Amino acid sequence: MYMNFDPYPLPLSPYINPTSLPIFLAHSNQSSLTNSPLFSQLKSMAPTAENVVVSNIKLERMLSMKGGKGEASYVNNSQAQAQHARSMVHLLRETLDEVRLSEAEEEVPFVVADLGCSCGSNTIYMVDFIIKHMMKRHEAAGLHPPEFSAFFSDLPSNDFNVLFQLLPPYGGVSMEECLASDTHRSYFAAGVPGTFYRRLFPAKSVDVFYSAFSLHWLSQVPDVVLDKRSTAYNKGRIFIHGANESTANAYKKQFQSDLGGFLRSRAKEIKRGGSMFLVCLGRTCPDPTDQGGAGLLFGTHFQDAWEDLVQEGLITNEQRDNFNIPVYAPSLEDFKEVVEADGSLLINKLEVFRGGSPLVVNHPDDAAEIGRALANSCRSVSGVLVDAHIGDQLSDELFSRVASRATSQAKELLDQLQFFHIVASLSLA
Repeated sequence: MYMNFDPYPLPLSPYINPTSLPIFLAHSNQSSLTNSPLFSQLKSMAPTAENVVVSNIKLERMLSMKGGKGEASYVNNSQAQAQHARSMVHLLRETLDEVRLSEAEEEVPFVVADLGCSCGSNTIYMVDFIIKHMMKRHEAAGLHPPEFSAFFSDLPSNDFNVLFQLLPPYGGVSMEECLASDTHRSYFAAGVPGTFYRRLFPAKSVDVFYSAFSLHWLSQVPDVVLDKRSTAYNKGRIFIHGANESTANAYKKQFQSDLGGFLRSRAKEIKRGGSMFLVCLGRTCPDPTDQGGAGLLFGTHFQDAWEDLVQEGLITNEQRDNFNIPVYAPSLEDFKEVVEADGSLLINKLEVFRGGSPLVVNHPDDAAEIGRALANSCRSVSGVLVDAHIGDQLSDELFSRVASRATSQAKELLDQLQFFHIVASLSLA
């Protein structure tokens, strides 16, 4: 006996990814499929630039610096980060000098992990610096150096392919040859995808944690910032800079929660005698609505470019208001409060370090070059989020306007745009 039944009796959303729609169309009778309940349900689920809200997407699955090797890629726009990191190596060296050396009878690797490594050469340079410094310390102490392992960790959306293409081959030679070589690495390398606000490694497995220019990125935009009913609703803005007190408090609370999760996770993973060296964007002003250099990067020309798109009718006010940069530059006191409240780690050093400008240009008198540098710098770190929110074409329009606005105020940008960093050296309590 035959029975009549609904061929699609269950909700499809748990089982079918709406981005598969083109595949269904390519391999089906389109006229019959487009009239079916399946097509209607898939079409309603499919994301568009008009209905994607960045905060409602799992940031840890999409947030990354801009991959590839294009003009606005992170690889080609991370020279400032390189300069800032290298200006702090004396502080890193002090941290490494306190790390416990491997005992002669130990047959376990010395493990280094870079958290928030991104996809440029900076992480490779810093990991190489850390390992060579520890090799020299073992040599000076008359100890046979252990094998070294380096873990490069970032969110799954990071362009690990570009990063690993930059890795030099493993040398497998003597310590003296490793120390003298710039063309081979002296460590085993692996990638670890995942958010550093949760556990990433086995307990007591890492000797040195290094993280630079990453901890100011929040795990999410606070929900209340996008809630029209909330006093923290960030209407008319895309960043905390210049926002109201409620918005600032929401960002601060999110930062405290995120950093707390980071510290608890690392306290379980670090070996006794190990150390952490952390660098993130910071601010010198106690008022969180003044985000310093981050405020100038995201809260002026970038902010105004969004308003340009609204005024030109290219996006709506709501589209603009539904986009917020998930960044919080803490003060020294903000950072200290979280570490002390957690209690699992000791502060060996904590200071504000003046890093300099994020703009690296060959011709300081060329206003157009400065404008492009600001737009590319901004796009290299936020472009993935912008693309997801308004689409590639409107993203091009947005950053074109960022460049134009920055060009008109090039001299002021070079004079005023300075980054300050929170630098922390921590170890187990």
